[in-house]
Amino acid sequence: MVMERTEFLLETCVLAGKIMLENGAEMSRVEDTMNRIAASYGEEVGTSFVTQTVVLMGLQSTKDVQMQRIEERTTNLGKIAKVNTYSRAFAENKLSLQDLNTCLVILDQAKSYRSRVSKIISAAIVSGCLMVMLGGTWPDFLATCLVGAGGYGAYDWCEQRLNLKFINELVASIILGVLAFLCVDIGIAHSLDHMIIGSIMPLVPGVAITNAVRDLQAGHMLAGISRAVEALIVALMIGAGIAIAFSFMH
Repeated sequence: MVMERTEFLLETCVLAGKIMLENGAEMSRVEDTMNRIAASYGEEVGTSFVTQTVVLMGLQSTKDVQMQRIEERTTNLGKIAKVNTYSRAFAENKLSLQDLNTCLVILDQAKSYRSRVSKIISAAIVSGCLMVMLGGTWPDFLATCLVGAGGYGAYDWCEQRLNLKFINELVASIILGVLAFLCVDIGIAHSLDHMIIGSIMPLVPGVAITNAVRDLQAGHMLAGISRAVEALIVALMIGAGIAIAFSFMH
């Protein structure tokens, strides 16, 4: 019975870590949440180890260890916030371990409510607003929204159909750059530089860069460096795509 409870606790901790890591949480937050769940259950002392692709969790009172491999990663801060809410409720004895596990299973299986159209519209609005904030002019707003929507739409299509890491950003930035040139050529926009800067912002890996810095500050050198390299490659692919578009249109 004790062994079963220990395994169930480890399963719950690993599930919480898996959800957080898949949705963009930094390593220190993932490990802290897993250890707090263990500590809130019979004052167990948890020993966790997290990388970008693996979650490991053990207890000092036993030799049992559970591992979960991370296959996909995205950004969904809502799921991270819910895991934190559930873990705090468990620490305050508002949820039992069974209830916590059930909530996490439901959360893990929940699909994103954002449709493709809503994401493209959001990217369009963000592109136009950031173009203005970064020094562009309002006459270019609608054209920048159009370019941002086209670029992010291409990225979303590549992610669904091709699912090739880094190639998605390359293709999207090429299409984005070509659209920006076309808008300037036909006269519906004027500032090419501001349009491109605003339109690529939805593709920029801002969460990955932030998490890389936070992981390095927390002493997670392996995770911090790997995330920083991943973000750098994405940035290089975006820049390469814009450069290809420049070469093609000129």
